[in-house]
Amino acid sequence: MAATTHYAELKTYALETARVENACCEFDVTTLRPTYRLLIGVPGRSNAFAISARLGMDEVLIARAKEFVDEERTRFENVVDTLEQTRQEMERESAEGAALRRQYEERLKEADRKVAEADGLVKKELERAESEALKLTENARREANALLLEVDKLRREMRSAKDGSEVAAKAKQSMRRALGNLDAAVHPVTETVYDNEDYVLPRPLKAGDTVFLTDLGKEGSVLSPADKRGQVEVLSGSARMRVKEEKLRLVEKKKEKKPAVGAVTRAGGMESRMTASADNRCDLRGMTVDEAILTLDAFLDSMLMSNISEFTVIHGKGTGALRKAVSDHLRGNRFVKSYRLGTFGEGEDGVTIVPLK
Repeated sequence: MAATTHYAELKTYALETARVENACCEFDVTTLRPTYRLLIGVPGRSNAFAISARLGMDEVLIARAKEFVDEERTRFENVVDTLEQTRQEMERESAEGAALRRQYEERLKEADRKVAEADGLVKKELERAESEALKLTENARREANALLLEVDKLRREMRSAKDGSEVAAKAKQSMRRALGNLDAAVHPVTETVYDNEDYVLPRPLKAGDTVFLTDLGKEGSVLSPADKRGQVEVLSGSARMRVKEEKLRLVEKKKEKKPAVGAVTRAGGMESRMTASADNRCDLRGMTVDEAILTLDAFLDSMLMSNISEFTVIHGKGTGALRKAVSDHLRGNRFVKSYRLGTFGEGEDGVTIVPLK
């Protein structure tokens, strides 16, 4: 059973009596329109005075009418009004909370999607890098094996050939090609050494400082500070050179330097000389002219790939035939800047000093 009324007594009765419930239809006083929402458990409020004021009734009449309403009814209406305002405020807060929750859930989904996407990209990059590393390793291994086979083949041909000039020319061509293939396999892309143009030395360089040579990508030790032209004398490996100060980066923490590799000896054959590219001395003593020229070309290629600007050829004094063959061969090489016999303390006529372009 349902009953509609404005009597406050019935509203109070519903509040105090079991199995009896208040209900009302929501009404928007601002627009003077019903919202058609049924509110269960909420007593309706009388909006007569508010509606009359909105419709333009004289305020004096409204005030006079209020005087006829008993005090008890007024207090009840005030309580109902307070409850209604509280309910509306709670509904607004609930709606805002629901909107924030939806926004949070959407952002959480977006974050999860981006994390999953990033994980996928990382996995792809790792797989690609691993694949490239395997290819690079396999190419380097294949080219290294080919180089060793080529060296063995050339050694056999040198032993069996009567006229070594043709074999030597063929050997030079084969060795250059093999070295080029090996370098391409190990360094598939040539990259410029990282160089920060804005770098400024934290202090003037002094003898004994460890520096990084940006043009060569190697470390070296300062032998003497910068001169008037801003050039510093540096020892890198066994090579002494003068380098512009702006091309050097100070290495604060000095690394333990490995002892310089000694001169390449006759023992060990061509392979030992090939692997000694870090040293700048090529020992040809005891070789025939053809063997010496072949070894000199291979050593020259290793110096060029290592960016060494100068090296020493040790041919000994002897009859002078080997010295002459070395000079004649260097004279026509487009990578050789000049050459000269050693001076006192360098080995004199037993060595040839070869600066490179």
